[in-house]
Amino acid sequence: MIKHKGKQPYIRPVIKKVSFGDTVKFKSEHMKTPSVKALESLSVRDLTDRYGSPLYVVSESTLRRSYREVAQVFTRRYPRTVIAYSYKTNYLGGICALFHSEGAWAEVVSGFEYEIARRLGIAGPMILFNGPYKKPEEMKRAFLDGASVHLDSFDELKVAAEVAASIGRKVNIGVRVNMQLNYPAWDKFGFSYERGEALEACRQIQKHRYLQLSGLHCHAGTYIIDLGIYRRVMENLTDLSLNIKKELGREVEYLDIGGGYPSGNSLHTQLMPGYTIAPPIEQYAETVCSVLNGKLRSFKNAPRLILEPGRSVVDEGMHLLTKVVSVKEMQNGNRAVIVDAGIHLLPVSAYYRYEISSDRDSAQTTEEVDVYGALCMQIDVLRKSVRLPAVQAGDILTIHKVGAYNFTQSMQFIYPRPAVVMLHDGQAEIIRRRETYEDIKGPEAIPARLLTYAPKTKR
Repeated sequence: MIKHKGKQPYIRPVIKKVSFGDTVKFKSEHMKTPSVKALESLSVRDLTDRYGSPLYVVSESTLRRSYREVAQVFTRRYPRTVIAYSYKTNYLGGICALFHSEGAWAEVVSGFEYEIARRLGIAGPMILFNGPYKKPEEMKRAFLDGASVHLDSFDELKVAAEVAASIGRKVNIGVRVNMQLNYPAWDKFGFSYERGEALEACRQIQKHRYLQLSGLHCHAGTYIIDLGIYRRVMENLTDLSLNIKKELGREVEYLDIGGGYPSGNSLHTQLMPGYTIAPPIEQYAETVCSVLNGKLRSFKNAPRLILEPGRSVVDEGMHLLTKVVSVKEMQNGNRAVIVDAGIHLLPVSAYYRYEISSDRDSAQTTEEVDVYGALCMQIDVLRKSVRLPAVQAGDILTIHKVGAYNFTQSMQFIYPRPAVVMLHDGQAEIIRRRETYEDIKGPEAIPARLLTYAPKTKR
């Protein structure tokens, strides 16, 4: 700024919003900003010093607790319940292996995920293969392994019939069903229940020499907090299965109601925190199991109930640690906190308002700040208007409950991806090392003709 003789430079006044939380008689939950200096007795600063920042941190005890809660409330009401963990939610090998050690099957949606399950030692009959696109060779492998393949379209049914004929034996087939349950309709996948497509698909399967209908599958959406949707899914699937039995003489072995169960995280569109509006998992179990138990007399053999939870079991058990690199004033007067993570590590922050804590001691005064990542993009915003104690460069922020979809959708962009550690019995164990230059650039090949610009080295 140019200074004129005899005049002081003009600086626009800025009004800062400072909250004195403890002076408010009825302070709200969002004003509470407890300090987080440690995760399971391990200092967040020591963790980042040792493994680098940013850093994903996984809590083994939290994952086990979340999984057991879902499994117990359903099996208590319907003993023939099976949990198939949704790999796409977070397919880190250490996390999948942990859930399998608790008894989980694998639910996969690609040949890549199928390979992960097999390398973890999961037998074919404990794998459910979903998704709208399965290559013929992937389908063949699943059939030979005895996995259940859920068909998504009549075109895929035709491919399945050809693959099954090529191996010359009966294979297990499930039918994915979509229903008019919510708005907008979740109808990209599967066969329409209302238009009779699902029943017609079952008819075609029954006619084929090498296809055997084993079950029905429906995944109604994501972050579903309307229990009525699950009730209608269960009612429609049981009705369809009984129609199949009556018309085709075939009783399905299982009813798979998918996932969609929410975690305690909050959507940007929600006024209230997510944990205050999402029903407890007990209510989901009661809703689903009461419908199924009420119709059991119509079945000769009680069908297996399959769930495919992802977000509800993995979200809470993973955090992202990130270091503050600078704090600055924005043109609009807001304080901007720049951290060394970015939306390439937290892509789901576009939809969810993640809780953020600082390792700085809690104070009576807090400030609202906007947290930005280190990417050279204006849209690299991790959280707007989060309330923290006065932030300074070098502070460690903990972004909570990031286990669902963030790692699987993360990418190398400008920076290599960080390490992932799992906490167990007061120790941290690497379950994915920090990426290197070779991890990212290794697969590339540069034609020699493009390197002619390189100067020759003088001898």
